[in-house]
Amino acid sequence: MPVAMARMLAAREGVSVEDAIAGERYRWRDFTSFLQSYDRIATLLRTPDDYRALAAGYLASIARQGAIYAELTVSPDHARSSGLDPLAYIRAVAAGAQEAERAHVIVARLVVVGVRHFGVASVEAAARLAATCAEPLVTGFGLAGDERAGRPADFAPAFRIARDAGLGLTAHAGEFAGAGAVAETLDALGVSRIGHGVRAVEDRRVVERLTREGVTLEVCPGSNLALGVFGSDDHPLRALSEAGVRVTVSTDDPPFFGTDLAAEYRFAETQGLDPVMLTRQAIEAAFVDAATRQRLLERLVTAALRLGAPPATR
Repeated sequence: MPVAMARMLAAREGVSVEDAIAGERYRWRDFTSFLQSYDRIATLLRTPDDYRALAAGYLASIARQGAIYAELTVSPDHARSSGLDPLAYIRAVAAGAQEAERAHVIVARLVVVGVRHFGVASVEAAARLAATCAEPLVTGFGLAGDERAGRPADFAPAFRIARDAGLGLTAHAGEFAGAGAVAETLDALGVSRIGHGVRAVEDRRVVERLTREGVTLEVCPGSNLALGVFGSDDHPLRALSEAGVRVTVSTDDPPFFGTDLAAEYRFAETQGLDPVMLTRQAIEAAFVDAATRQRLLERLVTAALRLGAPPATR
């Protein structure tokens, strides 16, 4: 949510969030205060139309940067904290995504997440909602929140629910917790993607496993740098890619970390990574049906040829 939208919603609700704002970013001190600030700002979204407008506006903004596909993380728990029915919330986000697709030809899907620091029961409830909501744009389920809360095995029942419903599976691991958390997540949850996963670089065996199993890392360099997980000189994005791990770049809460999708791609290029290759790997790992994947790959090839870049094959 852009700061301007937060100010508008705060004025509508008769509250002030100026102490949580610094320029065009939200204010936080460390990872714990980031989570607190995130939850506070999220409560400003009080109606389904707020979420529709947020989704449509965000997707329009990245379409202008050249994005052709995006997956939006949707959290039923944050909807409830604002007094919203989670199903109405999901449908509103989907409506915003469809609005953006009509206007900007950007394809979007939704990944419902359980928030691990809200507890096992909450994550299982999110999985059941994802499995039964009958919203065609919901194609994935994930685990978000504070990695330090619980063990991956605690959330295995939730992931069984999502897997049985045919949803793609992803989970945050290996940002604040180390390489062992990545291995535990793979063991317990059977995901095809890992959110972040950058600290896998600390254990050669985990890196080899990611490569061997074809797991894709959803790397968010701006988040890693802002939170001090790595510096720009030692960020492992290139090392992981050169080791054979499938990597993508994504944003993680842009107004909190002063980033956007274009900035993430620029960082990747400074690390020597080919943006066409990154996008191809993202499309190949996307939670979409085969026909949609093929259309996206064709758009990527067309764009690469227009820019004079070879269409990446890896």
